[in-house]
Amino acid sequence: MDRILRLFGLIDSLRRRRQPVTAQALAEEHRVSVRTVYRDIQMLQKLGAPVGGEAGLGYVLRPGFFVPPLMFSVEELEAVVLGARWVEQLPDKELAAAATNALAKLGVAIPSELAERIDDTGLWPVASTPDSSTEPLLKLVRRAMREERGLSIQYKDRAGTISQRVVLPVQLAYFEARQVFAAWCCTRSAFRHFRLDHVLHAELTEQRFHKHRVELARQWFEEFEANFVRGKSDRETT
Repeated sequence: MDRILRLFGLIDSLRRRRQPVTAQALAEEHRVSVRTVYRDIQMLQKLGAPVGGEAGLGYVLRPGFFVPPLMFSVEELEAVVLGARWVEQLPDKELAAAATNALAKLGVAIPSELAERIDDTGLWPVASTPDSSTEPLLKLVRRAMREERGLSIQYKDRAGTISQRVVLPVQLAYFEARQVFAAWCCTRSAFRHFRLDHVLHAELTEQRFHKHRVELARQWFEEFEANFVRGKSDRETT
């Protein structure tokens, strides 16, 4: 039984990754020996799982693998439900509705004894009353990120100065009291942070990102980590 659970665990580990992962990394994650990982990978391949790669190079789960009915530990289910309940309270009604639908789908995809716990895990997020005035902007920013299109915005900064600019949103943060998005500002040729409640007007443009969003997001995070996490001053748009 332990080995069966371990094999499912390996499938989950491979499914989460898009790049090959080494046996050493898998061994550390599952707290087993590298030799055990090699044996388990060979077993998965014999059972028909499309695991590619080889020892020393890393392994990857090729697309199209059929996953059996979802299995969660009690803690995993509690984490998923708690996260979805928190999203349900956001001012972003589209995401809130999606969270409700996701929980409903989850309820029919997991064993009945676990599904019964979705209605009451005993864990509920506590959030302040959301500002619903930003809801249309939230949807617009998420669309710009998905489609990799620029936003033309009119923005009022903390000093009260109003500016017009085109930005390329790369990340959207849902704080309890407000929402902030990070974007490449075409006007300043730099990354800036924008509070949604300071955006006076916004509309989608036909301007495309000059890099894929994930690449811009990676570049933003490296800059954020260097300039902000290490104690330098915050930089809302200027």
